[in-house]
Amino acid sequence: MRSIWNGAISFGLVSIPIKLVNATESHSISFRQIHTEDGGRIRYRKVCELEDREVTQSEIGKGYEDADGTIIPITDEDLSHLPLPTAKTIEIVAFVPGDRIDPLQMDAAYYLQAGGAPAAKPYTLLREALKRSNKVAIAKYALRGRERLGMLRVVEDAIALHGLLWPDEVRAPEGLAPDTKVTVSDKELDLADALMDTLGEIDLDELHDEYREALEEVVAAKAAGEAPPEAPEPARSGKVLDLMAALEKSVREAKESRGEEPGEVRRLPQRKSARAAPKQTGGKKSTAATKKTAAAKKTTAKSSQGTSQGTKKTASAKKATTTKKTAAKKTTARKRTA
Repeated sequence: MRSIWNGAISFGLVSIPIKLVNATESHSISFRQIHTEDGGRIRYRKVCELEDREVTQSEIGKGYEDADGTIIPITDEDLSHLPLPTAKTIEIVAFVPGDRIDPLQMDAAYYLQAGGAPAAKPYTLLREALKRSNKVAIAKYALRGRERLGMLRVVEDAIALHGLLWPDEVRAPEGLAPDTKVTVSDKELDLADALMDTLGEIDLDELHDEYREALEEVVAAKAAGEAPPEAPEPARSGKVLDLMAALEKSVREAKESRGEEPGEVRRLPQRKSARAAPKQTGGKKSTAATKKTAAAKKTTAKSSQGTSQGTKKTASAKKATTTKKTAAKKTTARKRTA
């Protein structure tokens, strides 16, 4: 593999000469722009707008456009004198756990190749130290005219460098979540869990680019003067409005695709809610029921007490009336005797 950058890893006072090699490659099919009438290639020519003539690559340099439109020429010599310690060095600044790196920051990937026999020992030392610590190295380096952030980790017996975006280059996902209040039930979560379990895991090596394969078939057919293959009609599926029905159907189809018996979708037991009422064990009533019973007894007791007091008052009134009548009769009898 051809190296695209030569430099060194700075690991404290240890310097490791390395070569930077691309770790990935693109297999996508590219097209050329053509004139549809005669099939001629469409090419772009680089023209100087002041002289109105096409210029060669050797005549083209760099320039920075100022706010007022003025072009300030910048040469390769100007860039080579930048006061950057990382111009030709991958400077390790920290070691952190791998899960501290947000995948959103991940950029291009490279392999670091030891630069000759003298680099073998320090290269191996850094690789084994990374393995034993279960950490990754955070580094700064300069590539293609700018300083970058990177992460060093071990891939098999090599050290890989992943370019990282600077933290301020990652946008916050503000305003992207649904602003409508939605409640997801435990049954829906259980079915989603069942679907995830049914789909299970997959070996990533089994995945391939079906679009590229189909495109290659079209190109081959056109080159042979044949009609390109027709795309299969997508399977028609009814519009499912019920989320539960959609989840159940997805679980069944996933099982069928794996050759399993679809059978009946078993829903997982519902998760216990934090607000669930306490269970009644041993025939004991809940606290709320006990309080209600006590309140009812208290009310009954008050009612009974009121009735008893009323009865006593009535008896006292009757007794007083009887006493008055007896006294009146005795008085009348005395008057007659006199």
